Amino acid sequence: MKSIATVNFKGGVGKTTITWLLAKYGAFKMGRKILVVDTDAQMSLTLAVQLDEERGTLVKKFEEWYDKHRDKKKTILDALDKYENMKGGHFDFPIDSSFIYQMSPNLHFIPSVVDLYWLELEIFDREKVKGFIRALLGKIEHSKGFNYDYVFFDCPPNFNALSYSVLSCSSLILIPVNPDVFAARGVGLLIDGLQGRIQPWPNPKIAVFMNKAKLYRGYLTRETERYWEDTKKVCDRKRYDGVDVQALESYIPERADIRKAIPGGYFPSDYEEYFSKLWDNIEKILGGAK
Repeated sequence: MKSIATVNFKGGVGKTTITWLLAKYGAFKMGRKILVVDTDAQMSLTLAVQLDEERGTLVKKFEEWYDKHRDKKKTILDALDKYENMKGGHFDFPIDSSFIYQMSPNLHFIPSVVDLYWLELEIFDREKVKGFIRALLGKIEHSKGFNYDYVFFDCPPNFNALSYSVLSCSSLILIPVNPDVFAARGVGLLIDGLQGRIQPWPNPKIAVFMNKAKLYRGYLTRETERYWEDTKKVCDRKRYDGVDVQALESYIPERADIRKAIPGGYFPSDYEEYFSKLWDNIEKILGGAK
């Protein structure tokens, strides 16, 4: 089971949309068993994947499940609380269908909760909480009916106890950038920040790619190319310094309607060409699903 964390501390880069559509592509087009975990207190992914646009509320089936999920204290925050307060080294948090929502046979989901807003790194034992996600994934992997090829984490746009735990055990950190002046500078600052915050630095694999790329007649515009070339130079410098980072020659084009592709139990064909290339690059980095 490989874990992939999508992260960028700049808002609006499209990390939530990318995380979910990559998961849908893997599940529906590649036949992979995928688990997606929303660790962002803003709950953008949790709301988007099951939004009934006509009613302006969550799909009834998910809404009913979600209420039970909270009432039974089976949220990801409840799991973290159990882990933080466990005694005798026993993490007493059974994995079952009240913790993981089964959206389709190949696509499962752990939603976020708004209470994550109050989660601060300082109130937890730094070293203990670092192992939470690794322990949770271990329990999931050994639970009947919950075997996955990939786990995708939609990380918050800030650094807290939960993101610290996710990033400390990720097989791949995926960084989407946009074609703007922040792209190159942001990648450098983000990698430096992660190295400074996560100690000891686990030296994970990192992949950077362009999201919301501007096209003209099917090709990247000159402006987008310029921002991407600057970003690749930063990646080259970081790689020279020993960081395992790759700038992927695959991109997702800017389209106003891409968020409409999030709901529904299918992958939108209009985006298949782009996500196919991105998925292939990710699997090459990680050496396949197994």
